[in-house]
Amino acid sequence: MSEVPDGVEMGVASRKIRPSATLMITRDGIDGVEVLLGRRSESMPAFPEYWAFPGGGLSRVDKLAVEELDQLTGTNAAAIAAIMREVVEELGFACDNGKIVAVDSMARNLVVEDKANWLVQVKQGNIPCDTTGIRHISSRTTPPFGPVLFENTFLHIHGGSIEEIPQASIVGQTEFVDFEWQTAEQFLQRWQRFEMKIAPPVVTLLMQLKRTLSQYNGDMILSAEEMEKQQIGRRSILFAYGVEVVPVKTATLPPADHTNSYLIGDPDGDFVLVDPAARMREGMEQLATAVERHNGNLVAILFTHPHSDHLGDIDLLREAFDVPIWASQETASQISCQRILVDEEFLQLGKQKWQVLQTPGHHPGHICLLGDAGLVAGDMVAGIGTILIPPNEGDMDQYLQQLQRLIDLKPHLIFPSHGPVIPLPEKKLLYYLNHRAARHQKVLDAVADGNQTLAQIANIAYQDSPDAHPLLAQDQTLSHLLSHQRNGKIRQQKNNWKMV
Repeated sequence: MSEVPDGVEMGVASRKIRPSATLMITRDGIDGVEVLLGRRSESMPAFPEYWAFPGGGLSRVDKLAVEELDQLTGTNAAAIAAIMREVVEELGFACDNGKIVAVDSMARNLVVEDKANWLVQVKQGNIPCDTTGIRHISSRTTPPFGPVLFENTFLHIHGGSIEEIPQASIVGQTEFVDFEWQTAEQFLQRWQRFEMKIAPPVVTLLMQLKRTLSQYNGDMILSAEEMEKQQIGRRSILFAYGVEVVPVKTATLPPADHTNSYLIGDPDGDFVLVDPAARMREGMEQLATAVERHNGNLVAILFTHPHSDHLGDIDLLREAFDVPIWASQETASQISCQRILVDEEFLQLGKQKWQVLQTPGHHPGHICLLGDAGLVAGDMVAGIGTILIPPNEGDMDQYLQQLQRLIDLKPHLIFPSHGPVIPLPEKKLLYYLNHRAARHQKVLDAVADGNQTLAQIANIAYQDSPDAHPLLAQDQTLSHLLSHQRNGKIRQQKNNWKMV
């Protein structure tokens, strides 16, 4: 359950779907067809440290290019213009007569300085812009849990042999810090060993590429033609090997409007369904489809805690899946469970092992799951916003202690119940810990300065968050006050709070 006070207000306008374009570049390498992936900078707002294809959002320059360049025609003309411009910026590449060529460094520098210069340089003949060999292989809309939604057009070009393609250059641009050429199989093997973080749509496209290459005996042109015909959209959202997410629409607190249900475990063996929060037919169908599509065997439903935006309709879940329910003792006191999970026990799910962590704070029976893939975090952290600590059942002291515990465990990734995957766990957890500690101190300082009522203290403690909902700000302030009271720093006298 995420909270508004420390999060970002996310209205309907900010959820407008924005167009973007991405380019899969392949070449004939020593071990077969190779793909080019780049590692995104840690400073990038989306998928930092992830390996991905080059690309970006469509701009006014790209729309203008469609009007002024005769070679840009058809439904995907603006997407092709965007990708032509992006590969100049990010790689120093251009497309010419179905091949990848190097761009003059001076022309590229002008584009890096101002994207509008790309169109100028193309018109002057300094940068090639030839659409020969570019194919539309997929379209994907980003999942609904992200703060920004993109309709991404995936394009492909086969650049030729390893000798023909120039060296990619990352000089001057800020999006990528490294590039590598490898086969789809090699990238997927490294991803399965948790050596690389690869963006979910890229994972499924690499899987598709691997299948089509096998089907056409390694012929990339025939494979690209097949991918163009298939036009496979989003299916599984694979956050990591053995971690598939199914976002289910729920009545949770904004800025979130979905709860992430997870299929956790061996992709070809035993797995569990975590927090299947569906209460409506659409959500149940989404979960059932994901379970049916999975190659393994569903052994249980597992709940991180019993809040309504995580439990879903228990009777419908039992009817749909007919598997036991696993949960903590505290959750089992509210729903019927067949297995009680305890702190630090291990769950063997096929070839994968996941450890149960009891992490009270948001709820006394809250649990997380830790594996090589990362941390299934429930409501310990959120991909957008921050976490509500309910004063009636939460405990701010325990929550801060558990945040420190998770920092010490150094998870590979964090899979939250609300919002997108968290690719830099230590950075996010430290932010949460420091942010909460600072708010904790502000509440105490407000009391020390003579503010006595809950409304007064909340107003002072949250004065740096003017968009915070007053009632939620007071709710969180009360959680901080109760913690200070337990630690003997303040006392409550009727409806007033005073220093001890």
